Parts: sequence; structure tokens; C-alpha cells
Amino acid sequence: MNLLPETGFHAVDLGLLRCASLLTPGKQRAEWRQEWLSELWHIRQAHKSAGSASWKDEQRITAFCLGAFQDAFCLRRLSWRTGTPHAPLHGSALQCILLLCAGLTGTYVISLLLPGVRAESHPSNYQVNPGLVLIQNARYTNDSAATIPIQQFRGWKERKQEYFDGLAYYRIKAEMTSTSINEQIGLNVAHASFNLFSLLGLAVRFNRPAANPASSMPEAILSEQVWKREFGQNPHFIGNFIEVGGRKARIAGIVPFGAWRLPGKIDVWLLEPDSEIPSGGLGYALALLTRQGQSEVWTRRVHIAEYKGEDPTDDLWGLSFDDRTRGPWGIFLFTVLLALLCLPAVTSVSMSEYSFSSHRPTWSRRLRRWGFLWVKIVLLLPIVYFSSLDLAYWHTPLYSAASQYMQLVSSFSICLLGMRWVLLDQRQRCPVCLKRVTHPASVGLASRTFLAWNGTELICTGGHTLLHVPALPTSWFSTPRWMYLDTSWEFLFVGSGVG
Repeated sequence: MNLLPETGFHAVDLGLLRCASLLTPGKQRAEWRQEWLSELWHIRQAHKSAGSASWKDEQRITAFCLGAFQDAFCLRRLSWRTGTPHAPLHGSALQCILLLCAGLTGTYVISLLLPGVRAESHPSNYQVNPGLVLIQNARYTNDSAATIPIQQFRGWKERKQEYFDGLAYYRIKAEMTSTSINEQIGLNVAHASFNLFSLLGLAVRFNRPAANPASSMPEAILSEQVWKREFGQNPHFIGNFIEVGGRKARIAGIVPFGAWRLPGKIDVWLLEPDSEIPSGGLGYALALLTRQGQSEVWTRRVHIAEYKGEDPTDDLWGLSFDDRTRGPWGIFLFTVLLALLCLPAVTSVSMSEYSFSSHRPTWSRRLRRWGFLWVKIVLLLPIVYFSSLDLAYWHTPLYSAASQYMQLVSSFSICLLGMRWVLLDQRQRCPVCLKRVTHPASVGLASRTFLAWNGTELICTGGHTLLHVPALPTSWFSTPRWMYLDTSWEFLFVGSGVG
């Protein structure tokens, strides 16, 4: 072969090897480039000693250079798999904190995306008047069932009340309602007393009082869902008139999403005098207890007949409204306390013992270890709070008793398992560098448990400590113990990346 084509092939081969070296990890790049160049030189020297290289020989040399790309890809995969650039982070305290922060961020972002969680977390949804009770007939086992006819409620209002500051009534009925484009759609309409929202203490957005207070025209309060869906979320519609069940009503305000905690899914509240609320069905009666009445209520269910001076055989009960306005924080704090009380039943709450050694960590390192424990607990608790809310309200945008029970169970379970993990993780952290001990090895014989030590031995990759975990707790060795290594062990851990 001529000298010019041979020089051109040599230049192409050098270019291929340099490109392959760029794909290798940075620390190994120069070493592998020199290795491939030296192999290329030996191959060409072998062909020169045999005579002039033919086209077939040049193809073999080029195939060798292309094989360097396979080596480069293999080296890159091995570096990703072993994670050598991140070896100091693996198993460290910083990695643990970063994982907890990532979990907290994920659960918080999910809670922002779920409308039910946003509504349940809003503090204004729990600002209602204290002492509010829902009157029901005790023959009904369902707390959310409508049990009171309007005729019976009107009879109560006509009598003098000793223990009630106010009474209100509402009845839910499906009726045709006009929208912003004058279409008629079927909505759940609550025919309610004029004083319903003032009795509840429930805030109404864009509340506009009537221009003529003496007017007997009913007022319509829209739910936020209907306002967004049918009225385009336009605040200028407040004060306009709509038709509800064939009657003209003025839009007086909007109920915020998630603020309604009483039984029934309601789209429109039609506030009107009690005498105009249609009869023929059952509804809900609300009462606001006086201070004297509140002092006598110490259970969730109270007998209404004693308060109204009626026949004691009248089987009516008042259901406290406090359980519907407790909020997620009350459930969360209760489950955290319950989980802490149950924690000793599922794991040991004691930390590993320190062996007698002159190489114990200083007070600053001990404070850092306990500080790391509290940082994990502080990050775990909001994860428990947001994750329990996400599980309880991912499928429902409104308040429900089932969602509260779901939050109760999930919050307790996640908190109990999370605190158990925190303690187990802390017991396997080196007291010096806070890195997890690894490489477990079985030591001793089970038959000599009472004569010699038998269990598992784990080592800190930084060369600081050994952790001895007994296989069978005994009176002389019941909890894991740390044994601190002196400086004579350091030569075994050179290059481990841990100081």
C-alpha cells in the first residue's frame, strides 16, 4: 500500500481512539487513551515487520479502534453503577436528610394539587360559632340523615327558649335553576332560614346586603363550584337575579370551597323566611346553645327535650358540631401522640451502648448525633401530615366522615412506621461520622451464647467504629454496643473517602 493512504488510515485511527477516550470517565481518560495508543502502535509495528499493510490489514486495525468505543461505554456504565463520584454521599447523614426533604417536597406538592386537601387545610373552614348542635331524631342511626319536618321546627321557634340563642333550618331539594346564559339546569337547592349563615358564623365571599332590607325576595348563596362552572367565576354576577325553582332570587354571595361542613351536598342556598320554606319533606334543624346550655353539654349527644321543656318522651338529640370543625391538625396531633405511646411495643427506644474506650466521640460529636436524630423527626412529622391528607382526600373534594377516619388510620400508621425507621436508622449510624455501618458478618456460635459473644458485627467504612449486635439478648449483652477503633486501623481505610 502507498505511503499516503497508509498515513490517512493512521490519522483516522488516531481520531477514533481520541473520540473513544472522551466517552470514558474523566479520571480514567488519560490512562485508557495511552493504553489504546500503545496497542495501536504495537499492531502497526507488527504489520510493518510482516511487510506493507494491505487493505484487509487496515480494516482489522480500524475494527480494533472501533472496539475501543465498546470499552468506553462499558467503563461509563460501570462508573454509573458503582457511583464512584458520589461514594462519599452514599449512606451518609446528608443523603438521609436529602431523601427526607425530597419526600416532604413530594407530599407537599401533591397536597397543593388536590382540591380536597387545599380545602381541608384552609383555616377559615373551621371558624364557626361554638356551641352549635344539629338536632336529629334518635330513631335514625345515620348522623347525616334529614329527620326534622318544617312544621315541627316552626313550633319550636314559637316557644320561649331557655338554652338556645338561635335556631335555623334547611331542607335540600333538587330544583331547576337558571345560569349565566339563562339555561335551566338541575341543582341541589337548600331552602334555608335567613339566619342560617349568621348562626353558623360562616363567612360568605362577595357578600352584598340587599338594597331594600324590607324586601321579602329570597337571597341565593352559590357554592364556589357552581359559581366557577356556571357563572365563569365572574364577581359581577353578585347582586344579579336568577330563577330558582320558578322563583326569582338575588345572588348575595359565594360559599368558599370546603367551608360547608354540615350534612348534604348543596349547590345553592335559598335564604327565605321560615314560613315560606316548602313543606312535605324532612330537613335539618340547627341550634346555638347559650353559655348555660354549653356548660351542661359534656357529651357529643345531648337530650333536646330537657332544654325545650317538652315531653321527655320526645326522642330528640343534639349532635355536637365540634367534630366537624376540628380540622386536620387535631387528628394529626392525636395520632402522633398515640403513635409515640405505641412505639415501645414495636421497637426498642433505647440507643446503642458505648463501650469503654478512650476513643469515644467528643461532646460536640454527641450533640451532632442527637441533633441529626431531631432533624429526622422534624422532617418526618410534616411528611406524615401531608401524606395522610393526600391519602384521605385524593378522591373526594369535600368534607366527609370517611375521609377523617382515613386520615386517622393513615396518619397513625405512617407515623408509627416512620418513627420506628428513625430509631432503627439512628442505631446503625456511626457516632463519629453519622454514616451507616455496613458489611455485616456473623461472629461466634449460637451454642456458646452464654459463654462467648455471638451475633452480627458491622463496620464503619470510615474506620471509626464496630457495631456489635447480639443474636440473642442476654443479661450481660442485651443491646447493641459500639467499639471504637484506634488509629492503628486507619491504614485499612485509606481512600475510603471518609475522614
